[in-house]
Amino acid sequence: MSSVHDFGAVGDGVTDDTEAIQHAIDDGNGQLEFPRGDYRISSPLLIDLQKRSRTSITGAGGTAKIVMHGAGPAIFLKATHAKTAEPLGFRPEEWQHERMPTIDGIEIEGRHPEADGIHIVGVMQPTLTRVLIRQVRTAVYVTDRARNIVINGCHFYHNTGVGVHLDKVNLHQTIIADSHISYCRRGGIRIEDSEIRNLQITGNDIEYNNYRVFQKEFPGTEAEAEPTAEIYVDVVNGTVREGTISSNTIQAKYSSGGSNIRFIGNGEEGNHRAGMWTITGNLIGSQKNNIHLTSVRGVTISGNYIYSGHHRNLLVEKSRNIVVGPNTFGHNPDYKDKELATGIRFEDSENCVLNGLLIQDAQAGKHTVEGVVPIDREALVELVRCRRVNVTGCQILDGTPTGLLVENCSDTLVSSCSIIDQRPVPLMQTGVAWRGDQPGNMFVQNRVSGASTAATNTHKSVHLNGNVTT
Repeated sequence: MSSVHDFGAVGDGVTDDTEAIQHAIDDGNGQLEFPRGDYRISSPLLIDLQKRSRTSITGAGGTAKIVMHGAGPAIFLKATHAKTAEPLGFRPEEWQHERMPTIDGIEIEGRHPEADGIHIVGVMQPTLTRVLIRQVRTAVYVTDRARNIVINGCHFYHNTGVGVHLDKVNLHQTIIADSHISYCRRGGIRIEDSEIRNLQITGNDIEYNNYRVFQKEFPGTEAEAEPTAEIYVDVVNGTVREGTISSNTIQAKYSSGGSNIRFIGNGEEGNHRAGMWTITGNLIGSQKNNIHLTSVRGVTISGNYIYSGHHRNLLVEKSRNIVVGPNTFGHNPDYKDKELATGIRFEDSENCVLNGLLIQDAQAGKHTVEGVVPIDREALVELVRCRRVNVTGCQILDGTPTGLLVENCSDTLVSSCSIIDQRPVPLMQTGVAWRGDQPGNMFVQNRVSGASTAATNTHKSVHLNGNVTT
């Protein structure tokens, strides 16, 4: 093991240790140790694996800190991997010199407005564990190409850019697990213009990643802020498929255009470019839209508690093959009278299933949180201009003014659902409202109760059978 002290680094927080640490990287034995201390640097530390061979960095269990006083990444991991992760795609020199660089147990702090944490390009199996990165622009920035990234047990906190930014990258087989990613101004995990497969986001706490929490640092900018999310996937260019978001806590504060989870696909070619994802077993709450999907094909949402959507719990637009299984959509009861109206909306979508979910509106049927823009909502669950949507075995409770709205939809099946207003003073006027003259709609074996005007309006395009209304 090579200590950076052996190459002249001081670690007193005053001396510029850039040259000494780079000397240790270039001429050490590849196992680089930072003893306890604050290591001031003024330019990026380049780890060129092709030239320097296998490398690991350890910060003595987190007692060492790199303080970046210049622009760019504190650590730049660079390699030459250019193919897939298949065994036959590797050159022998990659296994000999470039595989699995490891950064463990160290803190990186930014002291320059354009300082970043770690930049990864062309690397196979980069592994980050027990790393704290704060007050930089972007904590982990991955571009160009990479494979088999593991980020585990890390803390990315209070950064002006993104926690983990996958930007214009060709990337397969990535795991982000057991980490805290919070208070990052442009999002927690952000994917843009990339080709990505096999991305697992599991067991993390991802919260408060938006502009609103930076009002003191950036006064007056919120109105012009770009939309952000705890997990933000934008594939207007590129494709992102084969991913899992599971067992995370994903929370926020309301921000203009914000979401907890946001997918933006591209439907121009008919395949939407984003999909084949599961969102399972998470706690998701407190944003404008909790989950917002646009032009996405093939997403399963199940087993989550999704709460306090200022605008909607779930908003799905121009998407296909979306399955919403058993979930609870509701509120945080600790807020009592300070509740948020909530809801689900599907529009211009097809081949979707809502099954076994429970959704309950706020007791007041409207926003009671000061400063929140009121939503434009006609029903607790809204299906608008959709085809082939099944709503089965759901409880739709306390909708205001309508429980379920089906507007200009065809081949809709609503069956075995309970649409009930159970409030002491009911606010639901209509249980189910049908609009438009579209064929093939069925409303069978449902229970509708508590509507002050009508359980359901009769409509010639809807087949009614076996329903109970009171």
